[in-house]
Amino acid sequence: MSTHQIDGNLFKKIIINGSIRLRNNMNYINDLNVFPVPDGDTGSNMSATMSAGAKSIENMEDGSSISEVSKTLARGMLMGARGNSGVILSQLFSGVAKGFKEYEVADPEVFANALRHGVEQAYAAVINPVEGTILTVSREAADKAVSVAHSVADYEQLFVEYIEELEASLQRTPDLLPILKEVGVIDSGAAGFIEVIKGMQDALNGKLYELKKDDSEYKVNLTNIQHTAGEDFGYCTEFIMQIEKMNEFNQHEFTEMIQPLGDSLVVVQDENILKVHIHTKTPGDALNLAQHYGFFINTKIENMNLQHTEVLIHQTEDHQDECECGHDHSHSIAPAMKKKYALVAVVNGTGLKETFIEMGCDYIIEGGQTMNPSVEDFVTAIGKINADHIIVIPNNKNVLLSAQTAAEIIEDKDVRVLEAKTISQGYAGLTMFDATQSIDENLEEMTDYICNVKTGEVTYAVRDSVYNGVEIKKDHFMGIVNGKILTSNETRLQTCEHILSEMVDDRTEIVTIMYGTDVTDDEVAELEDHLNERYSVEVEVIAGGQDIYSYILTVE
Repeated sequence: MSTHQIDGNLFKKIIINGSIRLRNNMNYINDLNVFPVPDGDTGSNMSATMSAGAKSIENMEDGSSISEVSKTLARGMLMGARGNSGVILSQLFSGVAKGFKEYEVADPEVFANALRHGVEQAYAAVINPVEGTILTVSREAADKAVSVAHSVADYEQLFVEYIEELEASLQRTPDLLPILKEVGVIDSGAAGFIEVIKGMQDALNGKLYELKKDDSEYKVNLTNIQHTAGEDFGYCTEFIMQIEKMNEFNQHEFTEMIQPLGDSLVVVQDENILKVHIHTKTPGDALNLAQHYGFFINTKIENMNLQHTEVLIHQTEDHQDECECGHDHSHSIAPAMKKKYALVAVVNGTGLKETFIEMGCDYIIEGGQTMNPSVEDFVTAIGKINADHIIVIPNNKNVLLSAQTAAEIIEDKDVRVLEAKTISQGYAGLTMFDATQSIDENLEEMTDYICNVKTGEVTYAVRDSVYNGVEIKKDHFMGIVNGKILTSNETRLQTCEHILSEMVDDRTEIVTIMYGTDVTDDEVAELEDHLNERYSVEVEVIAGGQDIYSYILTVE
């Protein structure tokens, strides 16, 4: 078979196949994690992002142009993007969509140039691009595709040339990024991208995949800490529409008009496409208001009274019923009165969630390591908030980019992101928050303070490895300080004592111990005694209840 052009139908088919191949191989991508820690999630994040995009296009009408399909794909991926790798992947395909703009079909040269558009947008989305990653691999392969596109016989040959360069570039990543060479792995993000492209190639050649039977969707719980018993929840109303009266439509004004109809409002505009989510008792009023500006592409109305699962404040449950829109319908409402400030934090662990709530957080998005919230999770949370200023605290370096992307999408609210890359930084930053100060003063003081906070983490190794000269054995406990593995020992206490000796100095005033689900009270008491005997510091202890990391140590 020889394919000379790709239309919207075929593009949809090969994208969905690429998404399934990545989903089926995501554990392999997860295992390429540089750190031998049990939280490798690059594959999971990229797969969740790709799946969101594939789901957004799977029911598009036959005959849609490649421009229309790629634009819908890009929007779906952006909203579903999880983790840094997912955001970068979404930006690659967003740039591809711009390269296909106004095209009904694409020949190999158009396709190759679209790949280059994707690379340019992905690089622009990363503040400090690092070579030896998915960025390098996608760039070098796109350049190869552009150079041969005018001479290849068909798409089948283009994909052979493109994938050949992708794989060659992937093998070169350890030469560009020393840590990859030291640990003996290739870049996981680039490897995940190649799985997608290979799945697309397989579809061109007639090989279609099915999801493995043990596949399960990745979910993040959004917990609103304000609850009202006995509430009539109304209807989860969600619609996507095309705006025809662009000269009359203003997103900010529309938001102000629809906001009194309910809560949990999310309004996202992408050129002439509008997506709205609202919980309202009068869904007809919301639809009538929107219909004045254009026509509906898709609508969905769910009765939340029938779906509702009651959740009490601070209570966790194994499962919460969700409507198909994917948003949390727990027992919650947005604040009735507008506040000056609202704080949103990403936290994992019952004790840590309670701690952040007690310190003033209005909303907790459950997540962090291995549970990276999507861009849409942030947009949804922020949509529930009625405040002049909203500060988002990611508490994880792999969540930061998703939070920043969400903040950029939301135009009708003042959303700022505190660049807290660890739980320790977020916890310490909250101690500096002062509601009597301006938003800029708060961000400046919080940011300055967390720059001097030291983070220590203790977890177990999932494989033998060597990192920065440290020999690591499987099942031993690793001590990580500010993102770098410093030690590996047979016991947790040995590891804690070692990293504390590196973290605590004459200027240290407070050490906070946040311990996880696998740590006993006796062990914590022993560690506390060690600190009190050896150092002149104030010691705080929090039963964090977090998974994966036995200890999170905060040194201020």
